[in-house]
Amino acid sequence: MEKEDFGRHDKSIFQKIDKVGSGTYGEVYKGTNTKTKEIIAIKKIKIDLENEGIPSTALREITILRELTHPNIVQLKDVVCDNNKLYLLFEFVDYDLRKFLEDLDKENLSEERIKSILYQILDAVAYCHSKKVIHRDLKPQNILLDKNENIKIADFGLARAFSIPIRPYTKEVLTLWYRAPELLLGINEYSTPVDIWSIGCIFAELILKKPLFKGDYEIEQIYKIFYILGTPHNDIWPDVSSLPNYQFDFPQFNKINLHSLFPNLNDFGIDLLQSMLKYDPNQRITAKEALLHVSFFLYLTLFFTFFSFLALFYCGQQIIGFRSHFLCFFYFCFFLTLNFFFFVNFILIGF
Repeated sequence: MEKEDFGRHDKSIFQKIDKVGSGTYGEVYKGTNTKTKEIIAIKKIKIDLENEGIPSTALREITILRELTHPNIVQLKDVVCDNNKLYLLFEFVDYDLRKFLEDLDKENLSEERIKSILYQILDAVAYCHSKKVIHRDLKPQNILLDKNENIKIADFGLARAFSIPIRPYTKEVLTLWYRAPELLLGINEYSTPVDIWSIGCIFAELILKKPLFKGDYEIEQIYKIFYILGTPHNDIWPDVSSLPNYQFDFPQFNKINLHSLFPNLNDFGIDLLQSMLKYDPNQRITAKEALLHVSFFLYLTLFFTFFSFLALFYCGQQIIGFRSHFLCFFYFCFFLTLNFFFFVNFILIGF
């Protein structure tokens, strides 16, 4: 859709095919753009002209998505207003991550696929944060992926642009299972770390194929987090006891070793997960830092592959020249072992 045509079409620009979802926001359909013939997703939102008018979530989503351009963020193609209804036209993506994980049934995602999905999510969120946008509702249902497992982050209805100094925001954001502990404990001045906590929960869910913290209401959600990560105190989270919802009679849980929950995840992956699930938001890893963390083994693999080839070349020269000796054999084994180690970690473990 050309930018100059954005918002200037009527309902004739699209045709519905099937209804694919619904919620408090309205309904979502699969459809076609009658002009370009491409498949699109159509979000229909009812407008209450007498009371609220156009929902603030819809206005926020339109405004923010118009400013964001990234391969891992869903593209808003057009907006159509017709007969007290607002239609948002998006690029169509095959699945959401929740349905994708459910359809796996007993199959587990390989570490390589987990790394790919996680990297794309982090890349999109790092971009949002660089544009001073907090998503505030990251969860598997809002992460779309196509048949090639290309990620698209969607549903920016709760997203907010932020500024420094941080202003108070509502804490009633984020689906409960992915809500950061600072929000559960009543803080109203928060920023990008709330998105990182959600990504950490999604990371764990990619491995477990079920939510890591699954509470039915806020206090139960708090206890679910405490049971695994331990009950926080001022030594690990400065001034946590001063937060509005903190109670001094909280049950005292000790932290569980995450290796017992994720036995197939190596130390590098555990470290990344723990960095995302830090209690203190000021100590939580940033999306940009996490990207470097995920990419670290790639660079190491390439580095040692290069030197292994040099070593192999040197050994070959020695052998061909009939000058083979113990040092040559040592170099050969040493670099071959290093390369094998990093190759296995990157390809098979992925972290």
